[in-house]
Amino acid sequence: MRGLQLDSLNPALLNVQYAVRGELAIKAEEHREKLKTDDHGLPFGKVISSNIGNPQQKGLDQPPITFNRQVAALLEWPALAELAPNAFPKDVIARAKQLHEEIGSIGAYSHSQGAAMIRRHVADFIAERDGYPSDPNHIFLTGGASAGVSLLINMLISSPKSGILIPIPQYPLYTATLAAFSGVPLPYHLDEESEWATSPRDIEIAIEKARKDGIDVKALVIINPGNPTGALLDEPTMEKVVHLCEQHDIVLLADEVYQSNLHSRHTHPFISFKQVVRQMGSQVPLVSFHSISKGVTGECGRRGGYFECANIGEDVIALMYKMVSVGLCPPLSGQIGVDCMVRPPKPGDESYPLWEKETNETHAVLAARTKIMAERLNKLPGASCVNSPGALYLYPRLELPDRAVEAARQAGKEPDAFYAMQLLDETGICVVPGSGFGQKEGQNHYRLTCLCPGVEEYVGALEKFHLGFMERYGGL
Repeated sequence: MRGLQLDSLNPALLNVQYAVRGELAIKAEEHREKLKTDDHGLPFGKVISSNIGNPQQKGLDQPPITFNRQVAALLEWPALAELAPNAFPKDVIARAKQLHEEIGSIGAYSHSQGAAMIRRHVADFIAERDGYPSDPNHIFLTGGASAGVSLLINMLISSPKSGILIPIPQYPLYTATLAAFSGVPLPYHLDEESEWATSPRDIEIAIEKARKDGIDVKALVIINPGNPTGALLDEPTMEKVVHLCEQHDIVLLADEVYQSNLHSRHTHPFISFKQVVRQMGSQVPLVSFHSISKGVTGECGRRGGYFECANIGEDVIALMYKMVSVGLCPPLSGQIGVDCMVRPPKPGDESYPLWEKETNETHAVLAARTKIMAERLNKLPGASCVNSPGALYLYPRLELPDRAVEAARQAGKEPDAFYAMQLLDETGICVVPGSGFGQKEGQNHYRLTCLCPGVEEYVGALEKFHLGFMERYGGL
């Protein structure tokens, strides 16, 4: 019987690759289990999961925002407000009561698009951020931004010749989702020498090439701030991108989940594509994504996010609603997280001083770690690193010795994956090789998060390994 066997399944699924949780992440978990034994024999005492932007994971331990958790606790068990009335600030109790009256039990389904009240609050947040109104009926709450990305790509891929422009390096969600839906990834390269800037000209060249190859270019993905690069687009570049989308009649997909992760908020402010599109008076179709998983919120496991549609017809909105209805509704705990993210305490609220202290401390810690890591990595022979104004990552470049490249080939691995595996085996530090994100031919990179505590010890281990690796393969 064929049953559930690989040769009887959707062949497109066999092409899905997701490097962030790939071979290195699996090996890291094996090491973590081995460390629980007395005779593990490993040359390190802990595994550091620097491969994924998962702020609250064990070992990285970004503290959750107290206000968010208190609201969540009261919605999980409303009786707590009466059983422990002195344990919660008055504004937390009021917020939880308001949400409970609107939603009821979070064990029940909500509206498939997300609770109406929370969508109104998201619309208010967007309007205040951008200075332009937002329609709650054009906002969809989702199980993390990834669910929204998957929905949009599924809708856009109308044939095997449908293509979507993606930045290289890119977050592998996009290539993985395109593979699953039999779409064509159309790469355009970011400019490392210009601090990973987005080049509208390179996008235009990619469009022209795709059309010559008979590909129907449906959409352009922009990740801002960038993942894995941390780069932040400036307004003139954003305007050129919008003009390109107008000229070529393509949808703009703006992945803006790191908008709160700005290490230099005064010199490098975040500007949304919604704001740029509106102030230009453009009619380009735009879908913008946001998430509670990043920023100072860091609630990855609650699976909360949203996307907003602009310049998209009501018939398409209705089709989106039909598609999300199949999944019934996004997780209620994630929806509550979205409400807390877009509607934090305000000055004068009882919770505001603690909220301000916690958010400022997390911003400061991330900025300091990023600066230290970039400075130290740039001093290493055979390594260079663009400092990141945003997001949670650095993306250092490696100039590996010929002997290391040859050894990698003999091992059947990409050179940066070969380097990353040895880094894991010798230090317990798990990173993602640049070959998992896409890069120019002959280049090597790796992505690591800036979330790791004990940054001096962490960077020291990276430095010691790198120098040893370079010496081992004749690079010093």
